[in-house]
Amino acid sequence: MNNLPASATPTAAPEAGSADGRLVSEAEYWEDWYGAGDVSYEWNNGRLEEKPVSDFETFQVYLWYLELLRHYLRQQPIGEVVALEMGFRLALPTRTVIRKPDLAVVLADNPVPLDLKDSSYHGVFDLCVEALSTEKPAHVHRDLVVKKAEYAAGGVPEYHVLHREHGNLAFYGLTPGRVYAPLPVHGSGDDRVVRSRVLPGFQLRISDLIRRPNPDAMRRDPVYSGFVLPEWTRAEQAREQAEREREQAQREREQAEREREQAERERNKVVRERDTVVRERDEAFAARRREAAARAEAETELGRLRAAADKRT
Repeated sequence: MNNLPASATPTAAPEAGSADGRLVSEAEYWEDWYGAGDVSYEWNNGRLEEKPVSDFETFQVYLWYLELLRHYLRQQPIGEVVALEMGFRLALPTRTVIRKPDLAVVLADNPVPLDLKDSSYHGVFDLCVEALSTEKPAHVHRDLVVKKAEYAAGGVPEYHVLHREHGNLAFYGLTPGRVYAPLPVHGSGDDRVVRSRVLPGFQLRISDLIRRPNPDAMRRDPVYSGFVLPEWTRAEQAREQAEREREQAQREREQAEREREQAERERNKVVRERDTVVRERDEAFAARRREAAARAEAETELGRLRAAADKRT
């Protein structure tokens, strides 16, 4: 898909070195400067503006935020993330600008769909994110004042500013008057949480942009557990449940074994008691037989003695 305006015409190649501040037409910008070389330029109503480079730690903040956003969109596939210097055109009341946010989101219900072959976006992003460069005051002013006003006037519903320092973090939502107001912050201290209005359920603890916890810790955190690796958590919970059930089954088996052994002991006790009764009964019978035999023998002897005595008399 051709991303150049219809009026674009070939022009001379840009000169070596930075062209920050050079006056060029919009057609010339799209033709020669939009994707030019190692330096990225935006276009501000006829003038090139070189995009500054953030420091490494701010880049780490950007990467953490990007990964958090990707986690969210994997669970809630309601839009697409764009980066890699993809720009969009804002026809503002007083001028026209072409901006390349460091990160942006196009929702699925945006009236201008994002084509897979687009190298620029022909609509208005639903969320713009800038990684703030504090190398020069002008860079800070551009992101926190100029771009903030442009994105609001252009109708970008939400604007987030990232930086390695807590005081330079900002999260804005568009008001009906097309100006930005800070998004509501919930909680206090290090537990303050900001929630996106554009991305329902997407939230982050502001201090975590500085701490940048790893995904395994985040999936266990109530702030992120709804969209950071929930499948890992579900699998872990399933494993833990299976382990609990295995342990419960083992306990039940052990309890059944104890009950079986107890029943066996009780049966053995009954058998022993029965054997004792039988033995005692047999011994009593034997004793009575012995007594009967002894009585019979005594009676026989007594009869014999009586008979002998009768004979003598």
